[in-house]
Amino acid sequence: MKDRFNSFVKFLRFSKRTILLIIITAVITIAISAITSTWLSRTINFHVPSLGIIKTLGVEAYWDENLENKTETISWGTISPGSSKNFTLYLRSISNTETTLCLNTTNWNPANISEYVVLSWNYNGTPVHPSEIVQVTLILTASSSDTFIFYLVTGNVKEFSLDIIISTLEHSS
Repeated sequence: MKDRFNSFVKFLRFSKRTILLIIITAVITIAISAITSTWLSRTINFHVPSLGIIKTLGVEAYWDENLENKTETISWGTISPGSSKNFTLYLRSISNTETTLCLNTTNWNPANISEYVVLSWNYNGTPVHPSEIVQVTLILTASSSDTFIFYLVTGNVKEFSLDIIISTLEHSS
């Protein structure tokens, strides 16, 4: 047992430069990790303000089911990576025929943010009759990917906006 201990001590004396280099590398790695972790925790916890401009064709958009508060914008507030926000709208058909609702987005600013943020809704394609009111929920979802966080940081993205186009597609007779 004493021989093993002596061999270990001899090994340490012989390899002290290597061990010192390993310790220095470990300390530097831990320091860099701590700094990066602190920076990322600040970055990940930041929120990006967003605004949606609503454009309609064949329908009118309202905040309330009594159709008293017409809307042309949605302030999504702030959205952070990995989160989603929902908004309920009431759409009244102003078409004279039976239609189906369509949702599109354009004019994303900055343009590439559309690769990381998605707008969807819960409308199921049910035909809408003239003057009918349909309740829909719009869902804005932000990616939680590292690529999205990197995009926000390197692009210095402080806010974003998009145009939300809600239109109708007439059914053929």
